[in-house]
Amino acid sequence: MDSQGGHYLNKEALLSPLGAARMCQLMLGCTTMSLVAHQAGYSATYGTFCMFVWCFCFAVTLVVFTLDVTRLHGCMPISWDNFTVAYAMLATLMYVTASVVYPVYFLQPQCPSEGCEVRNYCIAVTVCSSVCCFAYAAEVFLTRAKPGHVVGYMATVSGLLKVVQGFVACIIFGALANDSEYNRHIPTQYCVVVYSLCFAVTVVVIALTVSGRTAALRFPFDRFVVVYTFLAVLLYMSTAVVWPVFSFDKKYGTPTRPDGCVRGKCAWDSKLVVAVFTHVNLALYITDLIYSQRIRFVSQQH
Repeated sequence: MDSQGGHYLNKEALLSPLGAARMCQLMLGCTTMSLVAHQAGYSATYGTFCMFVWCFCFAVTLVVFTLDVTRLHGCMPISWDNFTVAYAMLATLMYVTASVVYPVYFLQPQCPSEGCEVRNYCIAVTVCSSVCCFAYAAEVFLTRAKPGHVVGYMATVSGLLKVVQGFVACIIFGALANDSEYNRHIPTQYCVVVYSLCFAVTVVVIALTVSGRTAALRFPFDRFVVVYTFLAVLLYMSTAVVWPVFSFDKKYGTPTRPDGCVRGKCAWDSKLVVAVFTHVNLALYITDLIYSQRIRFVSQQH
């Protein structure tokens, strides 16, 4: 056994731009959680979601950073590069969402009668969370696929889009669960089936890639991904037409927002969110289909 411990520590994980980005993520994440716990505060479902995002991302980033520095990730039965870039993309999206949701619900435009201390802490939380978005985005930028380099599928544009598609689908599910009245019509129930099916297959694609098991399949995985993406485009095209018709047409729904519709508990708002993000995901799947025609990826075991 070599007596020098340097061989067991990855200096690149500390001294490289990627290492700097991860250390910034940890520092900003810890600062954000501390500010919220100390004075800024959080409450209700939206506040709990934001706190979950900050705690989850900090914990996973700490594990990733530790495993990378100690080189212990080589002992894990996953494709490490695929996992880290997929997680960085997910963390970027989660932080962007929390950085928008928190100030909308907790940052007051004016100082309350008891003073501005809590408001100032909320501003600091929003700033730290927003800056941390760029730290995670920097990791995605540094680990993305580059011309002439052999990389895992998740580092390609198509792979990163899979993460975004899954995240957008979660937003759609959240809106559906918030009194969207989707069970009133069979066509809207069909839309829910489409959202669920596409989300499930997307998660399977990501899981197989991150686990490094794509090479063990008995069919060409890259061809499967292209075929699935094409079918997802067709399915989302149908929902992009069906959902708005059965939600906002006068015959089936309400074209305009009803008067007295309570913010956060308005079915019309939930239907609008679903309609908007349905078109967002349709655009993402079309872009994914275009890029998936241009790449070849390899399955990595470490």
